[in-house]
Amino acid sequence: MQFGDSPERYNVVWDSPSQDQHGSVPLGNGSTGLNAWIEPNGDLVFYISRTDSWGGNGRLLKLGGVRITLDPAPSTDDFLQTLSLVDGTLKVRCGKTDIRLWVDANHPVIHVEADGPERTDATAAIELWREGDDSDTVLKNLDGTVGWYHRNVYSSEPAALAEAQGLTAFERQDPLLHRTFGAVIKATGAQRIDDTHLRSASSRKHRFDIYVLARHPATEDEWRAGVDQVIADVEATSFSVRRAAHETWWKAFWQRSWFHVTATGAQKDDAFVISRAYALQRYVTACGARGAYPIKFNGSIFTVEHEGKPHNADFRQWGPGYWWQNTRMPYLGMCTSGDFEMTDALYKMYCKDLLEYHKHRAKVHTGHEGLYIPETMLFYGNHRTADYGKTPFAERTDKLQESNWHKWEWVSGLELGYMMLDRYEHTLDEGFLKDTIIPFTHDVLRFFDLHYETGLDGKLVMHPSQALETWWECTNPMPEVAGLHAVTDRLLALPENLTDPEMRKQWAEVKAKIPDLPTREVDGVKMFAPAETFANCRNSEVPELYSVFPFRLCAFEKNNVELGREAFRQPGPRGHNGWRQDDIFLAYLGLTEAARKGVVSRARNTHKESRFPAFFGPNMDWTPDQTHGGVLQKALQAMILQTEGKKIFIAPAWPKEWNIEFKLHAPYKTVVEGKVVDGELVDLKVTPESRRKDVVD
Repeated sequence: MQFGDSPERYNVVWDSPSQDQHGSVPLGNGSTGLNAWIEPNGDLVFYISRTDSWGGNGRLLKLGGVRITLDPAPSTDDFLQTLSLVDGTLKVRCGKTDIRLWVDANHPVIHVEADGPERTDATAAIELWREGDDSDTVLKNLDGTVGWYHRNVYSSEPAALAEAQGLTAFERQDPLLHRTFGAVIKATGAQRIDDTHLRSASSRKHRFDIYVLARHPATEDEWRAGVDQVIADVEATSFSVRRAAHETWWKAFWQRSWFHVTATGAQKDDAFVISRAYALQRYVTACGARGAYPIKFNGSIFTVEHEGKPHNADFRQWGPGYWWQNTRMPYLGMCTSGDFEMTDALYKMYCKDLLEYHKHRAKVHTGHEGLYIPETMLFYGNHRTADYGKTPFAERTDKLQESNWHKWEWVSGLELGYMMLDRYEHTLDEGFLKDTIIPFTHDVLRFFDLHYETGLDGKLVMHPSQALETWWECTNPMPEVAGLHAVTDRLLALPENLTDPEMRKQWAEVKAKIPDLPTREVDGVKMFAPAETFANCRNSEVPELYSVFPFRLCAFEKNNVELGREAFRQPGPRGHNGWRQDDIFLAYLGLTEAARKGVVSRARNTHKESRFPAFFGPNMDWTPDQTHGGVLQKALQAMILQTEGKKIFIAPAWPKEWNIEFKLHAPYKTVVEGKVVDGELVDLKVTPESRRKDVVD
């Protein structure tokens, strides 16, 4: 069987049940997710999550939990559990009973199926844990169904934050108040035992359908009417047809991209581990990346409670905020894997829904036009109180945030623009370019042009500034300087018929003002620097290598590659876990052996409490750590495929000890498929064939 036909070799298979939530596996359809496990008594338990279930306190909450119990209980002495990747389904054999759990890829419904040789009773029980103002409401006296919902009766921060940050003039609906989310459980011929238990009685086969809905704003009646409509819409299509469509979605997902490494001898196991980690991280991303909001870097929608910590499954370290440097990580490889639609929520939130808000904030906080994206923000755009500070807006001379951790860190907007230009080059989607990329990126460039003065040489003097969270006192920091060069170059390279002449004139003017990439000398050796001047080191990022990635101004084939390599060789914080990008830097710099060791170390660095092999973490964030897996994916992709303009480089940092079969995507609607065997590229297929001439191997 060809790898492209099935990812079965990376199925997660266990021959024993799990003790608790640490033995859960992820399932999802991109907006609704599950952490599911079978307990030793044969019960199926799962948490339900959503990408838009924001509580009144701003946290992304679980909807709740469900327990499915069969009576008599199936034996777990003879047990086999398979997370089937090819169809996004958990398949379990308990003795002679088969259980199947899946989230419909195309509809907001979860299905539990049980099939055994003897008649059993099956009971679905609602399990909730929130109390006080955050408590959930169980629906009362339903006929043949049970259900619950959570409705935000308060909104803890948006209005207060707007006032504290001087942004009350920007009128908008409270993003938290009256947001309502929950689920209703149905089963054919089922009887309600009480408000939290539904029984499907005396049958060899059972099926529970759990319909999920989040709506904002909504009254209880509006939410219940919405659930009824969801049920009607879903049930208008037969179960068998929907199951077939679900399988079709997952098959297409695995067909459009794959990455399979093999080796012999001492590296055989390493090759399998990195291949499995790549496939499972891509699967986890697919389960949580098609919803209303971007992936939460600190757990996605698959958080569970952890022993020794006074928290339930709703908790995640670093809370509800989006940290840009972390948020981007699971998105870095999506263009190369062809998962373009999974970036929609990221660009919709940052670059479309909040566009006018960003511009308003920039005008209020800096006094001029344009926009900047703060390093940290809540999903509705405001700074966190911990970052902006508690000093009343009217009493401030400096209207920017008080926290120095990222007060002047403004590379986020440039990275967003650059990533969107990647998507445009891959898809050639002119509508996305005109409606989203250009309006957003143009105002990002305007901000830098208006915010900083120019020196005697006509170049911007970017001060005060900082280089990420690491160097707090800088002039002309590498991330922003590299970002300005990279973004203006790509905007000016766009076809003139797709851009406005006046805008192009302004981009060229900005380009002429950008200072050179900062360099320094250490013991007589020249290399890239964190900034033109830099002091006050507070963190452990490597801003000097943002010239390498994400902005790709330095790479293995460029004349300046030694500047990047020397910068990497300097003593400093390095590592292969969490958000550290060393593995990606190494791949782009063509340092093959170091890159190989890095990705192996990263793939093997799993969360010790979690049974699922791609629940990485907590590292610097939380489990499952999406920064860790995101860096792994992008690093592996860059080892086998890099592009520059129309050039396609194959195996620029690929170890000869590893063979690979791959199918990846390149700019200009190009798909590259092939094998590398014993260091030689074989069976290369490039679609369209006209792009074959651009391959450099």
